[in-house]
Amino acid sequence: MTLKIASWNINSVRARAPIVERLLDEEQPDILCLQETKVMDGIFPGDLFRSRGYVHQLLNGQKMHHGVAILSRVPLADHGKHDWQDNGEARHVGARLPGGLRLENVYIPAGGDVPDREKNPKFGQKLDFVERMTRWSEKLAEPTLIVGDFNIAPLECDVWSHKALLDIVSHTPIEVEALGRLQDAHGWVDLGRRHIPAPERNFTWWSYRAIDWAASDRGRRLDHMWCSPEIAERTRSHRVLESCRGWERPSDHVPLILEIDA
Repeated sequence: MTLKIASWNINSVRARAPIVERLLDEEQPDILCLQETKVMDGIFPGDLFRSRGYVHQLLNGQKMHHGVAILSRVPLADHGKHDWQDNGEARHVGARLPGGLRLENVYIPAGGDVPDREKNPKFGQKLDFVERMTRWSEKLAEPTLIVGDFNIAPLECDVWSHKALLDIVSHTPIEVEALGRLQDAHGWVDLGRRHIPAPERNFTWWSYRAIDWAASDRGRRLDHMWCSPEIAERTRSHRVLESCRGWERPSDHVPLILEIDA
């Protein structure tokens, strides 16, 4: 069975319901993983998804902040939530797919503006979050796909200007090194660069601050899909839907689409 899995930091699922509907109608993914849903579970717009066949819904919401969800047309089993932030924030939800593949959906903290844990506690929390994920990855013994907004652009070609962003949170050496340790802990395969080899263009985020995001084109690759090494050969394609950044009332992130033999 080949599954089409989409991942998208939607930056408020209720505020952007029209473009969520458009994505579902145009792409018809089997599973949609959302980050930054910004809604409590009790008022999540579940009918939007149920009406399109996404009857299996895993929610981990939080009022006005954070929040993740998995919406699926195929059954989801062995549901779980990790508190890698160690403070109760809603940043992870996971499940097992038919066929045994584990799917984990994560929203790593942005980390504030100052890349110094002493001056900026949010930056320290981000690094600690990644460290807890690293310890979890070291013990992982089952085929897993992890997707979401990692809020780190690891390669020089993953940002519009490596030199300009070296001291900017999301591309600092300390974050890149932390993400590298996380990747090494399980031998994670970066599917974004497996299917779109460096240095090919591969941006997933453009700031709202730009008057014209496409003209300034100051993108970063903050969103990722990684898989256990033994299942990398089962991935058929990986796409970045850059055009979605130009949709009406867009998220600052764009969706990723993966096809995998599950």
